[in-house]
Amino acid sequence: MSRAHIASRLEDRLNRSTSTLLERRHWSKRVFPYVGFGSVDPELEGRNPYVSAPRPKTQTWRASGQPSGRQRRIPEGGRAVVLGRVVMGKSGQPAVPAAHDDSLVRRGFRAFFSVPQTGEEVTVSLGAARAVGHTDRGGYFDIEVVGHGLRDGWHEATIECDGIVTHAAMQIISGEARFGIISDIDDTALITALPRPLIAAWNTFVVRETVRREVPGMAAFYRSMLSGHPGAPMFYLSTGAWNTQPVLTRFLRRSGFPRGTLLLTDWGPTETAWFRSGPEHKRRWLRRLASEFPDVRWLLVGDDGQHDPALYEKFALSYPEHVAGIAIRQLTPAQQLLSHGHPLQMDDVAGRVPGVPWLEGPNGFVLHERVSAVVDPGRGSVAAIAAPQARRVRGKVHA
Repeated sequence: MSRAHIASRLEDRLNRSTSTLLERRHWSKRVFPYVGFGSVDPELEGRNPYVSAPRPKTQTWRASGQPSGRQRRIPEGGRAVVLGRVVMGKSGQPAVPAAHDDSLVRRGFRAFFSVPQTGEEVTVSLGAARAVGHTDRGGYFDIEVVGHGLRDGWHEATIECDGIVTHAAMQIISGEARFGIISDIDDTALITALPRPLIAAWNTFVVRETVRREVPGMAAFYRSMLSGHPGAPMFYLSTGAWNTQPVLTRFLRRSGFPRGTLLLTDWGPTETAWFRSGPEHKRRWLRRLASEFPDVRWLLVGDDGQHDPALYEKFALSYPEHVAGIAIRQLTPAQQLLSHGHPLQMDDVAGRVPGVPWLEGPNGFVLHERVSAVVDPGRGSVAAIAAPQARRVRGKVHA
């Protein structure tokens, strides 16, 4: 087994020494529950319990050791994933952060000062199931629960760690779901100008969360698309740090975005590199969601300021049967210039995914008009007016 990267070893040493110091100052553990997700036992819905693992059409998206095309049985009672984090908290702070909207209005930089608790035992309960896991080197836990026996809808999981008990919202998704949305956050739902280092730092570390702005029309766009299919899953997949999860959750709720699961990342070093790969984080979760929900066709929503267009196109090329459409929010030429030094889009896509509509627009209102014309959320498929051999034209789908 190779030795961990020097950056991760230094970070682990710093976290251990800081944790010991804070314990002497009577700091204690805090548990941050995140919104999880899961599936329903197929027998509860009268479905075939056997499904085929997604078969990627390109090697780029084939995970090492992952079965491809082989049938697997969905666990009896259903399966779910419970997410969260354990960190040190200042003396006097509640062990579980308050849930109401404005309880933690703060400048962004404070969210990034935390000391993770590594190797903590965490017990989770959901419905009739119970499972035990441990936190990783960043204090995060990702625990699979099998046999919960719950039907689709929103439920609560109970999380226990060192005498602390809290609850996490769980999005349990029906096996009959055929449509869902996976959306980026930065510059797609929330105006952050993340690619611009200086402005991004100002927005992240200085600006109060209550003055952050929604991309016009995006919340209404998502609500309208989901209204055609009640119970459709909603995921927010971003390269943003988990430290900002409470801030983002309150922002999305205040702005009227549909309730969903946030899938963020850790900005710290890994065991193999100084920094985590944002595109690889998104690739991993896209692949995992395609495997977890093989019958869902996803509307992939992002922006053209970073790598979303190329990433989504490659995913659609490899898993075309899992993509209902791709919607890209266009940054203005000025935003593109500030983002990466020139006024053109920073992508390299050709719109060469047969049968997958590609729509672009500057805001949610325009995207809604264009997407709703070619994607049928009730069936999770391309409407009859969309040609089977679609090619990318800005804002339209042509045969």
